[in-house]
Amino acid sequence: ELFLEIGCGKGQFITSKAMDHPEADFIAIEGQETVILRALEKAKELDEDTGRLSNLRFVLTFVHSMDELFYENQLSGIYLNFSDPWPKARHEKRRLTYRDRLRDYAWALKPGGFVEVKTDNDALYDFTLEEIEAAGYQITEQTRDLHSSSFESKNTTTEYEDKFSGRGKNINYV
Repeated sequence: ELFLEIGCGKGQFITSKAMDHPEADFIAIEGQETVILRALEKAKELDEDTGRLSNLRFVLTFVHSMDELFYENQLSGIYLNFSDPWPKARHEKRRLTYRDRLRDYAWALKPGGFVEVKTDNDALYDFTLEEIEAAGYQITEQTRDLHSSSFESKNTTTEYEDKFSGRGKNINYV
């Protein structure tokens, strides 16, 4: 199985996923060179310590269209963690959870695949719920307070998630 994180940040989430699931493969995409460098350094340190990250690859790029990077029905899951909220209404098409992007992700997902979204931004979460409906996705798990829920996904956190939940901020998940 192949899983993708778009906007991997400093890599805490994707390296943990790859270490916890050596039977699967993972791709981490990040558009910011200085940020992906931190993720690469983290992965290198973990791999040197454990030798368990041969199933993880990093790609420095921005995702414009899934067919530029993947085959149809290739991915088992896509993770969108703490994506840039692009708060101005005129920038909504830039959001990673905009309906056209969600439809594009669906093309690359295997039947039964998933898109998982986590954010601390309540406005982005509300927008995402509307876009999920418009894109024709089915919601299977949803909460406005992930760390008070029983969803298994909360076991793998991001740097932002640790920071914001540590300050008492709710983490939205769908």
